[in-house]
Amino acid sequence: MLIDFFLVALVLLPTRELCMQVYEILQKMLHRFHWIVPGCIMGGENRAKEKARLRKGLSILVATPGRLLDHLRNTSSFNYSNLRWIIFDEADRILELGFGKDVEEILELLGTRQKGTATDDTSTSRFSHFPRQNLLLSATLNERVNHLAKMSLEDPVLIGLADKQMQANPHEPISNTDSDVDNEEGNTVKSLCSSNEEYKIPSQLCQSYIQVHCGSRLVVLLSILKDLFEREASQKIVVFFSTCDAVDFHYSLMTDFKWSLTSQSEEESKQKFLRCKVYRSHGKMENEDRRATFEAFKAEKCGLLVTTDVTARGLDLPKVRCIIQYDSPGEATEYVHRVGRTARLGQKGESLLFLQPSEIEYLRHLEKHGVVLKEYPIVKLLNGFPANGLKSYGKKFDSIERHPWFLSLYKALETFISTTPKMKKLAKNAFWSWVKAYAAHRGELKGIFVVKKLHLGHVTKSFALKEQPSLVNSKSSQKTLKKRKRDQKQQGFSKKLRFAHKS
Repeated sequence: MLIDFFLVALVLLPTRELCMQVYEILQKMLHRFHWIVPGCIMGGENRAKEKARLRKGLSILVATPGRLLDHLRNTSSFNYSNLRWIIFDEADRILELGFGKDVEEILELLGTRQKGTATDDTSTSRFSHFPRQNLLLSATLNERVNHLAKMSLEDPVLIGLADKQMQANPHEPISNTDSDVDNEEGNTVKSLCSSNEEYKIPSQLCQSYIQVHCGSRLVVLLSILKDLFEREASQKIVVFFSTCDAVDFHYSLMTDFKWSLTSQSEEESKQKFLRCKVYRSHGKMENEDRRATFEAFKAEKCGLLVTTDVTARGLDLPKVRCIIQYDSPGEATEYVHRVGRTARLGQKGESLLFLQPSEIEYLRHLEKHGVVLKEYPIVKLLNGFPANGLKSYGKKFDSIERHPWFLSLYKALETFISTTPKMKKLAKNAFWSWVKAYAAHRGELKGIFVVKKLHLGHVTKSFALKEQPSLVNSKSSQKTLKKRKRDQKQQGFSKKLRFAHKS
């Protein structure tokens, strides 16, 4: 018996990891229902194989916006005439990642974009005989979601987050804003969020921050990780960075760096500083590598994942005990999404946020949303490490930069990176990409994360580089040296001409 498969549901997701996760869940749910066929298309995969799957027919399609738009434009066998549901998961993130224009074109091609003028039958698509329903799903609701709602929804109904408030005040918007937003048709669309909206954090999540100067960050991070894994060997930790280059640098460092201050034998000195399995994930990696990392870390009982925000949204990473935000997440919503990878389903979890002294105002930004953090006892942690053969320290240190453990570890890191060409190159790339990312903060956060307040010499120390900031980038430094030499030659040549003219 030949069964025709018609596409009836489309799930649109911002990242490949989320696509893989949703597709795997659909496969488990539908394995007994052989007449419902799920499929997945996303960037980085073989386009010809995806085209073949679309030609055979699918019931439910999970996709990223860019690859879906590609097939809508170029795959003539892609039949979506019976499409009945379009689901935008992590809707705000889809727009944050720059997929706004893609989504607009997708809705246009699918025939579901809301127009400025009313149509005779707005409840059905022009390509379908069935009613079309669009759903927007997001853990945080903001103006981006409002914008997408106006594009894709007609008479939207808000379900979930504030049911009690909706029942008590059915005609009031969910947020505390005083005005509503009018769409192009003149209909009122309630604002979904407020700049001072409170976020609900699980009570079993212990949230802390650490105030540390930029040049001390690397030593403090490695010390905290070492302490966590030695205190409880069987656990999983995720560390968030702002750039792909920073992930690559720290991944290689944590994988290869070997050091033991108290080693008394050559064999002991060869042991890795962090004795755990380290994984990495970011948007510039090959799709197969990202898939392998995602699957391996999920199955791992003890491991460390260094990543960018590709892992911050919606992913279910079982039994993650601690989230470390080494680089600031930016908006408070991003902070909430990152810490949401731990303390799931009633389990306990910890989160730690790194802040420089000039960034401490960020705590006030979080407090506006009901997020309160306590200070992490970093000096107490450093005192727990032996240094120079001492198991305890006879005096208190007013600065962690003078602590024997700190000084010894930083010197070892600096030597390791300066004598390892691969690490030195990775550190330089990470330095410049980090500075660029720091300068990219928007809105009110620009007044907290001020790039002009950065001491670039301290930033180079955060990557354990010995060079001055002006000489860190090898390409630019070479160009600068060549320019200086040309200028010197021209000055020397002009002096000779002036001398000849006088004589």
